[in-house]
Amino acid sequence: MTGPSYFHVDVFAAGPLSGNGLAVFLDTDGWSAAAMQRITQEMRQFESIFLSSIGPTGAVARVFTVEEELPFAGHPVLGAAAVLHRALAPDASSHEWTLQLAHGPIAVRTERRDGHWLAEMNQGQAVHGATVSTAELQPILERLSLTGDDLAPGLPARVVSTGLPYLIVPVRPEALARTAIQGQDLEDRLATLGAKFVFVFDAKNRELRTWDNLGWVEDVATGSAAGPAAAYLFAEGLADLNAPVELAQGRFAGRPSTLHVRCDADGHLLVSGAVWPVIQGVLDLATSSLVG
Repeated sequence: MTGPSYFHVDVFAAGPLSGNGLAVFLDTDGWSAAAMQRITQEMRQFESIFLSSIGPTGAVARVFTVEEELPFAGHPVLGAAAVLHRALAPDASSHEWTLQLAHGPIAVRTERRDGHWLAEMNQGQAVHGATVSTAELQPILERLSLTGDDLAPGLPARVVSTGLPYLIVPVRPEALARTAIQGQDLEDRLATLGAKFVFVFDAKNRELRTWDNLGWVEDVATGSAAGPAAAYLFAEGLADLNAPVELAQGRFAGRPSTLHVRCDADGHLLVSGAVWPVIQGVLDLATSSLVG
């Protein structure tokens, strides 16, 4: 069989068939955005990533959810870099990559391990927005099926970004299980606060949950949220800048995952996780049908 290669990997995983699944497509030069969107919908993963202009040190990357293209995403970047390591440098114990996303270039380092890869990306310095007032937060809480009593005392809600702006809503541990998105206008509400997505955060136990803005799919492990979550902990004095942060996600989706974040001497947030191979294949679709 010949055609563009496709890989399915699990990211932030303890082993195959755990963590956050991802579809990675190689050699997608000339593919239309519409084709990438439809294939992502076909795969039914939270996100898929498409690589073109592939070279020995990286590639151009486009990331899609089932609904839209994103300028940046975390677990697709890590998973794609691991696939590049497997495909282009199978004998190297480690490798440095640069993925060119709409958000900008992302540096990733991969290491070959026993049966899998460890990937770490540099998300740069976090951008912290202003504290969100209780009055501004109230419509968001209603759409998260929460009330003011569910908020963690003494911790502010704020927007933090390392490529995608998240509204971080700190909650009591017991509120995580009750959170569920309702309504159709969460994205519009978030936009008024300068955020694209929201996640509820049990800062005490370092566990988070996030969804698409309609609440249809819960994300298992959100690399683009890991940097902001760690930055929030550092800013609020809840984590040591000189020690790595371990975050938990995916428990409520039945796929417990672990995300690691550390801060380097320049204040850059480095997000890492294990990437496990699951499936390798070739598209049966004719390439001509995918070109815009």
